[in-house]
Amino acid sequence: MAGKRPQFGASAARTQAAGSGSAVQGLLTHPLVGVAGAGLLFVTAAVALITVTGDPLAGAPRVRISLGPPAPAGLNLFGSDNAPPTATVGQPQPLPPAPLAGLSEPGPGGLLPIIAADGRTPAQAYARPFKDPGGPKLALVIGGLGPNATYTRQAIEQLPPEITLSFVPYTEGLQGWVDLARANGHEVLIEVPMEPVDYPQNDPGPYTLMAQDPAPETVKRLEWLLSRATGYFGVINDLGGRFLATDPAMGAFAGVLRQRGLAFIDDGSASGRSADGAPRASADRVIDGTLDADAIDQQLAGLESSAQQRGAALGSGGAHPVTLQEVKRWADSLGARGLHLAPASALMAPR
Repeated sequence: MAGKRPQFGASAARTQAAGSGSAVQGLLTHPLVGVAGAGLLFVTAAVALITVTGDPLAGAPRVRISLGPPAPAGLNLFGSDNAPPTATVGQPQPLPPAPLAGLSEPGPGGLLPIIAADGRTPAQAYARPFKDPGGPKLALVIGGLGPNATYTRQAIEQLPPEITLSFVPYTEGLQGWVDLARANGHEVLIEVPMEPVDYPQNDPGPYTLMAQDPAPETVKRLEWLLSRATGYFGVINDLGGRFLATDPAMGAFAGVLRQRGLAFIDDGSASGRSADGAPRASADRVIDGTLDADAIDQQLAGLESSAQQRGAALGSGGAHPVTLQEVKRWADSLGARGLHLAPASALMAPR
């Protein structure tokens, strides 16, 4: 489940600050060093202090954190007029930065999605635009992103932009990761922890939606999770074997999604359940139930077969090194076989 970066205590921060102050004083009294050198060391000391203490606003939904290097020459991350980019398959054209006007309201931990006055829904506005080229379509959701910065960055920056990314809601600096994903062209889902059949031995976290909770408690927990960030088009389950099979619980959950204009994708464990009018899709298979390159390749081949038989197929996987490696290799070779990669939102009904 979601992890947190280790935090250093205040005493360590004070020690670091004191050491930095002594270094600055020595530098300023050195006859061979001028004001410019002192200014440079002040900047170095400030960076060191932030590194030790951590970002005090980490995790706040409205904070923008720079998570990547400057854009390559000629790439405007947000477009000249913030208009939705033209969706070109394989090109990392950025999606407009969130929040978009009229699609949010204050919530318990940040902004909550709402349906705009003109009828636009977050499921429509935050999805990656897609022009169907014809032929079989494949979509893939890679989840569990956020807790491990290395694998999260790898997924965002190395996977094709048509691949949908889902994030753990407890992630510190979550909004920064969502912003970076959208800047790289990926549409985003937020993972909703749900009660599994083996709870509490398997516990998805403090805001897990519980099967037997009354509807107001389900709504309260879900709205906290939804307010952790903005810019996602829908949600995906994290576990949930018991919750997804409980009608009253699913009714409360689906009601919130419908009211707020969000889509729902599941990992295949709720393929027979509707979401009461919300845009909906179920994964045909989990591609990395076995973390082995050959096993993942077999699952991806099965996904292709499903797409060729039915016209479209959706898979899901996690942010594991072997998964990211095999998905990147597989996605790069799809065009040679006449198959098209699509964002998960393009496979939903109704859209």
